[in-house]
Amino acid sequence: MSTATLAPEEPEVRTPPPAPEGRRPNRAVIVAGILIVFAVVATLLNGKDTRPLARSDLTGFQDWLGELSDKLESARDSSAILQGLGHISDALDSVAQFLAELVSEPAFPRPVPEIGWLGVIAVAVWIALAVAGWRMAVLTGVSFAAFGLFGFWTESMETLIVTFMSVAICLVIGIPVGIWMGRSRRATSVLTPILDGLQTLPSFVYLLPITLFFSIGVAAAVIVTLIYALPPVIRISAHGIRSVSQETIEAMQSLGTSRSQMLRKVQLPMAKRTIIVGVNQTIMAALSMATIAAFIDGPGLGKPVIKALESLDVGRAATAGLCIVIMAIMLDRVTTAASIRSEAIPTPHGRRNRWIGLAASGVAAIVCVVLSRQYLDLAEFPDKPDLGRPFAEGADSVSVWLSDNAAAVTGAIKDAITYGLLNPLQELIAQSPWWLVAIVLIGLSYVIGGLRSLITTIVCIGVILGVGLWQDSMVTLTMTLVATILTMILALVLGVWMAQSRRVDLVLRPVLDAAQVVPPFVYLVPALALFDPTRFTAIVAGIVYASPVAIKLVCDAIRDVSPTVIEAAESAGSSRWQIITKVQLPMARKGIQLAANQGMLYVFAMVVIGGLVGAGALGYLVYAGFTQAELFGKGLAAGIAIVALAIMLDRMAQGTSARRARTGT
Repeated sequence: MSTATLAPEEPEVRTPPPAPEGRRPNRAVIVAGILIVFAVVATLLNGKDTRPLARSDLTGFQDWLGELSDKLESARDSSAILQGLGHISDALDSVAQFLAELVSEPAFPRPVPEIGWLGVIAVAVWIALAVAGWRMAVLTGVSFAAFGLFGFWTESMETLIVTFMSVAICLVIGIPVGIWMGRSRRATSVLTPILDGLQTLPSFVYLLPITLFFSIGVAAAVIVTLIYALPPVIRISAHGIRSVSQETIEAMQSLGTSRSQMLRKVQLPMAKRTIIVGVNQTIMAALSMATIAAFIDGPGLGKPVIKALESLDVGRAATAGLCIVIMAIMLDRVTTAASIRSEAIPTPHGRRNRWIGLAASGVAAIVCVVLSRQYLDLAEFPDKPDLGRPFAEGADSVSVWLSDNAAAVTGAIKDAITYGLLNPLQELIAQSPWWLVAIVLIGLSYVIGGLRSLITTIVCIGVILGVGLWQDSMVTLTMTLVATILTMILALVLGVWMAQSRRVDLVLRPVLDAAQVVPPFVYLVPALALFDPTRFTAIVAGIVYASPVAIKLVCDAIRDVSPTVIEAAESAGSSRWQIITKVQLPMARKGIQLAANQGMLYVFAMVVIGGLVGAGALGYLVYAGFTQAELFGKGLAAGIAIVALAIMLDRMAQGTSARRARTGT
C-alpha cells in the first residue's frame, strides 16, 4: 500500500548575521580548551615517557661537557687563547690583591693593611660627602662601622672590592657603548637582542661557563659580575642620550655645532642624571652578583652566607645577610642622592661653603689615614663591641621560637600550598609524557605569544631535550608557575590597595623600594628560618623577591587609568568594587601583564638559587656542579636548560604584550 505524503514545507532560511569585521576566536577559550584536553590525556598517560634521569646518572652530552672542562683545564698552558685569558685573570687577581692589601688584608711586611679601618671609613665618608652631601656621608660612616661591629669587616671590604672593580670596567665599556646606541639606530638594532638575552638569564647560570675559561677565584668573580652588571648602564645611557630634546639638537645643529661638540656640550650634560641612574643600577646588579659569585670562590660576604645555609646556621646567615642589606641600601641611597645632586645649581655662597667643607673634611680624612697606618688599634677593627654575636643569637632564638610555636601555622600554609597546588601541578607537568607537555607548550606559545614565540618555544624544548634534563626542567617550571601565581595574587591585592589609598602607598612604597635593592641571596635566610629546607622554601623566597616589583607595577598601572573614565563610572552609580573589577583592572591589563612578566622572571631567578635550600631540580644540579667535580658536566647542562626555560617563558610573555600592542586589545 502506498501512501501519499505531503512534501514537507521548506524551512525558512534565515541568513546568519554577518560576523563583525576582524572577529577572532576567543584566546582564553582556546587556552582553556588546550589545558582541559591536556589534563584529561595526562591523567590517562600519567607516568609514561617522562624522561627521568637519576641524580648520579649522566647522558652522553653531559659527559662531553665534563670532558670539555677537563680538556680546557689541561690546555690552559698550551692554548694561546687560554693563555691570553690567563693573563687577564692574572691582571685582575693582581689588582684585587693590591686593593685587598690596601684596605682589608695584611700588606707584607706590615701585619695590617696599608690603610686601617679608621682611614677607610674616613675616606669613604669624604667621598660620599663630595658626591652626595652630608646626610649620605653620615649614612656611609654608620654603614661602614656596622660592617666591623657585626664582625664582617674583611668580608665586606672584599665584597666592595669585587663590586667596584666590576663597576669600573662596566663604566669604561658601558657608557661609550650606550652613547653609541643612543646615536645609532643600527647599533641599537644589533645590540638590543644581546642585552635582552643577558637580562633575561638568571644570575646563577652565568657562573659555570665562566669557570671553564677563568677557573675559580677573584678574577672569575669579577668577570662574571661585570658581565651581569653591564647591560643596565648601556641601556640607560642610551636612553639618556636619546631623551635629549630634538628641538635642542636641531637648534644647536643650526648654529653649526659638530657631532663631537653636540655630544660634549649638549647630549652628555643633559643626560647626566639619567646616566648616573644607570650607574646606580649597575652598582646594584654588581653587588647582587658579587655575593652569588661566592659559589665560584669569589671573596666576600657571599661565602659566610653559603656556609651558614649549608649548615642551616640561621643566625650567622642572618648576620652576614644583614651586612649585605646595609651595603645595598648605602650604595643605592648614595648614588641616588648623587643623581639628584648632579642637577642642583648651587649659589656662589653655597659653592664656596661646599669647597671649604670638602677641604676641611679632606684634611681630616688624611689625618685619619695617617693615624690608621701608625696605630694598630686604628688599623685592625676592634673585637669589642661585638654586635654580631647577640644579633646571631637573637636570629637563632627567633628561628627556634618559630619552629616551636609557629610550626602549626607555617606547616599548615606549606601543606596547603604543597598538597593543594604544587604537588598536583607537578604531577600533571612532570609526570606526563614529554611529548604531550611539549605539544601543549608549543600550542600555548602560539596562541598566547604568536609565531615568534612558537619558534622560540620549539627551539628551547629541543635544547631541554638535548641536554637530557626534561623532568628536572618541568619540576623547575612547576615551582616557577606556582610562585608566579601566588606573587600575582599578592601583587593584585596590595597593588590595588596602594592605588586606592595614598596612606597605604606612603607606608608600603618605601618598604618595597628598600626590598628591591636587597640581593636575592638574602631572601633565602628568613624563608629557611620559617619553612626549613624544602621546595616550598624556594617558592616563598621567590614570592618575597618578586613581589615588590610586581606590586609597584600593578599599582602604577591602576593609577594610570584615566580619572575621567572613573568619574563617568561613578556618575553611572557604580560601586567601588565594580569600578575596580570592571573598569580599573581591565583597563590596567597591559601593566598587570608586565607585572606578571617581571614577576615570573624574578621568581625564576630565585627558584634556581633555591636549589641551595632544598628546592632540588635544575638549581640543585647547578649547585652540585660547583661542589662535585664528576657532576660538572651535568651542572653545566642544567645551566643550559635554565637558559632555555628563561628564554621560552620571557618570549611567551613578550609575545603576548607585542600582540596586544598590535591589536590594541
